[in-house]
Amino acid sequence: MRRGEFHGGATTAARAARVLRASVATFFHDYHCYTSVAGLLVLPFSAAVLAAGAMASSSNSSPELMRATTARLRSMFHAAGFPPSSPFFALLVVKLSQTAFTFAASLPFSLTFLLLAKSCVAAMVVGAIPHRRRGAERDGVAPERGVTRVVRSWPAMAATYMAGAFVAMSANAAVFSLMFLAFNLADLLGFGESHSLTVAMSAAGAIVYSVAIGVATVVCGLAVVVAAVEHHQSIGPFAALIRACVVIRGRVPVALALAVPTNLAAAAAEALFQLRVVSPWRRNGGGVAGAGAGVAGEAFSIAYIHAVCVVMEMIVSCVFYRSCKRSEADEVRELEPDEKGDLQA
Repeated sequence: MRRGEFHGGATTAARAARVLRASVATFFHDYHCYTSVAGLLVLPFSAAVLAAGAMASSSNSSPELMRATTARLRSMFHAAGFPPSSPFFALLVVKLSQTAFTFAASLPFSLTFLLLAKSCVAAMVVGAIPHRRRGAERDGVAPERGVTRVVRSWPAMAATYMAGAFVAMSANAAVFSLMFLAFNLADLLGFGESHSLTVAMSAAGAIVYSVAIGVATVVCGLAVVVAAVEHHQSIGPFAALIRACVVIRGRVPVALALAVPTNLAAAAAEALFQLRVVSPWRRNGGGVAGAGAGVAGEAFSIAYIHAVCVVMEMIVSCVFYRSCKRSEADEVRELEPDEKGDLQA
């Protein structure tokens, strides 16, 4: 990407399109490497996510823990004063419990296979460009390659990933607190019985919640990339989150626009898994014998598609981080005074 891509008259869509084009070009340039990462490292994580999502979405065979979580969230929302008849909050309770169960069930795979895959992708996309290697040598840090870089970056990435989960939960709590204040204020003013106001406030809450969680997710994902790239500086998890906030400053719309296509692709793979694997498995009575070889083959293929989508999301994050770093370097270079020659007698 060229200098000034995030500055000037380009729109958010144009800037996001440039990053997406560069990401697709990066993927096809080292196609065999990225597909190998998807098949060897991301595939177990994708299989765990798809299996956990199938268990969470089943109304008859859902785990007892998820049913208990749904009941607790529903009672908590009711006690907080949220309208029980609102379809938004009913859907939100179900999705929150499913997300929490999927996250907990796939956490061991996230901390191992997913983070190792992110470290590999970051090393290929960001760590291999020449100006970063020259900058590391100038700072007295020997450039790392291969397995050494991946292994050494994993502790910082794991700590940052868990800190990002805490930040995401904090963002959820903050948005729920704002909605709690809004609905209770409406009740105090005597507008609690108005159906149209309840619908309008629910719609506004859905928009605020989506934007807040989207920004938190983007920042947490970029912080993991920061931890993978700058692990030699012994950067802490919250320092990586702060660094991600600094890097993304002024580029939040672009980051949100970049998160939409990759998340939609992963969601499409999950929906395809529900349609082609989970539904036939339930119709045949469940069990390995009821699934059949064809359904098992489709499950493997869809899990691999999901893994490729996850790898593509990693590449987009790394390319976006590289673009932000280049823009910062250009700004610093413009602010530096021109070098002058030594005075001669």
